[in-house]
Amino acid sequence: MRNWLAAAMVFFGTATLASAAELAVLQNGFTIRHQRHEVIGDTTRLYTADSPDSFIEVPTAQIASYAPDDTPVPAASADLKLDVNAILKDAGAKHGLDPDFLASVIHAESGYNVKAVSPKGARGLMQLMPKTAEQLGVKDSFDPASNVDGGTKYLRALLDQYNGDVPRALAAYNAGALRVAQYNGVPPYAETHAYVRRIIADYNRKKAAAKKTTTQAVVKKPISSASSQ
Repeated sequence: MRNWLAAAMVFFGTATLASAAELAVLQNGFTIRHQRHEVIGDTTRLYTADSPDSFIEVPTAQIASYAPDDTPVPAASADLKLDVNAILKDAGAKHGLDPDFLASVIHAESGYNVKAVSPKGARGLMQLMPKTAEQLGVKDSFDPASNVDGGTKYLRALLDQYNGDVPRALAAYNAGALRVAQYNGVPPYAETHAYVRRIIADYNRKKAAAKKTTTQAVVKKPISSASSQ
């Protein structure tokens, strides 16, 4: 996880601030990766990036505990990032998905750490569970090309299943299709809602940036975070 700039903080009332790369473990068993958290009464802010505006608010009572996010992060490599970009382009063309969308999913899932392993055992760039990887024909989840191809294939299938409903497809990728069916929409889990919003916001930022930098490119329409419940 990227280092964040330490700053002098003033504490008001009962607000507390912790600075660490960690996981918030929710009562329902899901986890939220974040860089630091701030408890403000009944609400806890989980800061997911360097920017003070990049945070998720979760009811404090829903957080069972915190655990260190000690997933090893490989040294930064321009060659690796270029290779991943090429892999995304190939997978996107093969399965009919925008590479920028895949990049946003990978950013949320693993932060581009090809060796990432979640507390629940999900592996690689797109955090495939072993059983899912096996079903998708992925023999080595730590192989970037194989992992991305499998994850993209799975996302494509989910989007087809939900008739292009991006929030539902992302929710199913995060929480499972059974949960989406159970609640007839995005499940009422703070982690899943935050996950869906984070990916859609990141994708839309990419498209907005592309629109600013060139008037020649064809920019796709932003994805709405709204989904029928």
